[in-house]
Amino acid sequence: MNEAVVGWLLEQSLRRLGRGTLTIIAPDGSARRYGSGSLAATMELRSEQVWTAFLGGSLALADAYADGLWDSPDLVALVRLAARAMPALDRLRQVAAPVLRPVELARAAVRPGGRDQRRRDIAAHYDLGNELFSQMLDPTMTYSCALFGDPEMSLEDAQLAKLELVCEKLSLGRDDRVLEIGSGWGSFALHAATTRGCHVTTTTISREQHRYVTERVAAAGLSDLITVLDKDFRDLRGRYDKLVSIEMIEAVGWRGFGPFLEHCSALLEPDGAMLLQAITIDDRAYAVEKATRSFIKEYIFPGGALPSLAVITRALARRTDLQVLNLEDLTQHYVETLRRWRVNLLANTALLQELGYDERFRRIWSLYLAYCEGGFAERRIGDVQILLGKPEFRIARSSHEAVMIAG
Repeated sequence: MNEAVVGWLLEQSLRRLGRGTLTIIAPDGSARRYGSGSLAATMELRSEQVWTAFLGGSLALADAYADGLWDSPDLVALVRLAARAMPALDRLRQVAAPVLRPVELARAAVRPGGRDQRRRDIAAHYDLGNELFSQMLDPTMTYSCALFGDPEMSLEDAQLAKLELVCEKLSLGRDDRVLEIGSGWGSFALHAATTRGCHVTTTTISREQHRYVTERVAAAGLSDLITVLDKDFRDLRGRYDKLVSIEMIEAVGWRGFGPFLEHCSALLEPDGAMLLQAITIDDRAYAVEKATRSFIKEYIFPGGALPSLAVITRALARRTDLQVLNLEDLTQHYVETLRRWRVNLLANTALLQELGYDERFRRIWSLYLAYCEGGFAERRIGDVQILLGKPEFRIARSSHEAVMIAG
């Protein structure tokens, strides 16, 4: 498809935007401007091939970016502009849904969803190398939204503040038996055991994470308080007082949301509580996004999907006896978290190259972080902490804090 046709389609999709301006600089140096508004973004095309990539959605454009066929002086602004245009595109996709959705759902349904496939999906991201993540994350190695009570806080302090908030919401104490589904690199388990003295059982199906967390626990002298498992959540047994899952639900896929929450509920004592931190997508976009191919699903989180709040609450009501006690929106904190991660990644470009991460990989990951930052900034996606309680769990509130009382 030629430049003129793609340009016309862009004009149709952006002319009603009114909240941003997109400037496209063609390979010959000519510039076209679409939309209007104070948010300005620029795409610099280095190949005529990019015009056809516009029609392939985020996956085609990401491929073209990774190959160096286009660039932008401000990727986040570009993503924010695209996010602002998405509601109109969602409406068009809803119109086409009766034709396209059966095909998308059929493709997703035939994709293996067993334990072996989940391990492969997790390995594709989390086993890329602990060296990569150590260059991007803070010293706690926390790979989830931080809590910036002060914009001048260090990333490490903001992550510790988030971990402390989780412990406070669950009122963790020395006698609690805590289960964490999704170990990450061990920051929550180490923080909870160190500051509260509780016993934490944490599980991950990432080979690299399991090794790393096991070593951290031993080095900290906490092997008596922290048990590190290599188990799929479906294989966990027993009963726990408290359960924590921080940005892990997105990895189970859209078919797994209900079973995941159902099993979490079954793992809790009758007076237990759960803290679920989840990245969510707008309820209105969930249906058209859950089974579509995208840049993030193909290159970053294979097999993953973002739940919406409505999907979570429906699953809780239909498949568990858990009640929503508190919901806190952390979305704006993720914008700054991602900005810090992206700054770290770019600052360590030379070292990452020495470690074997080539330019295409680094461009994909830079785009991934900018893509997420822009999505959170425009609230296309969100991040929430949901406190859930079993039927015998009780919560008493004072004017300053919530104090949890079991029984």
